[in-house]
Amino acid sequence: MTDSPEMSLSAEPTEDEERSARARRIMEAMIFAAGRPVDAATLAAQVPEGTDVDGELVTLAAYYEHRGVQLVKVAGGWTFRTAADLADHLAVHRVVRRRLSRAALETLAIIAYHQPVTRAEVEEIRGVHVGRGTLDILLDAGWIAPKGRRRTPGRPVTWVTTSAFMEHFGLECLDDLPGVDELEAAGLLDSPDPQAEGAGEAPIRSPSEEEGGCAPDDAEVSEEDASAEAISTTVVPLSGRGGPS
Repeated sequence: MTDSPEMSLSAEPTEDEERSARARRIMEAMIFAAGRPVDAATLAAQVPEGTDVDGELVTLAAYYEHRGVQLVKVAGGWTFRTAADLADHLAVHRVVRRRLSRAALETLAIIAYHQPVTRAEVEEIRGVHVGRGTLDILLDAGWIAPKGRRRTPGRPVTWVTTSAFMEHFGLECLDDLPGVDELEAAGLLDSPDPQAEGAGEAPIRSPSEEEGGCAPDDAEVSEEDASAEAISTTVVPLSGRGGPS
């Protein structure tokens, strides 16, 4: 006796079911391809006549509810968005490097050679006003930090360089900063005019003349490591799209 073949239990979809399925596919494709949320009226103009657009959208949203991309209603229209719980897996960290302005470089050099120094003293040496933004840039980069307050009227804040500054420039201590002769040899400093000695801006002094050479570790201002330039990190969410398989 031979076994008889199994009977198929699947039923053929009805005409209404086929129309609904086609309408959902059309709306899914339109929403996927659109660059912004698509409203129900726009969708209704492209699906078979008599389609319950709102009902089909609810059905479609339920289908995507537990998938990597979800169908959501925003700004009066429908669009695909990546699932909120996957945000940590869809982040791109980009490093944005910004070159320091000339004012920031000059301010940093003055602080490095004359620290601890107040903002007013930096302005006196530079001969121009130091904008608050200039100090903010150096502070955000982690290269300078407040040291304390000068015991003078007004109690102005004094600024010093940080360990991150020394790490970036390869300095073991502040006494390793180049001296006047080295700066002149590198073309970074004009040779002094013998007839103008004693006049003009304050001379550059080595840290050893300012604070007795290399400062002990406990005298340094602890800061987080900084990178080559002022750095900010942006988190850019990736766009995930896809239809049902």
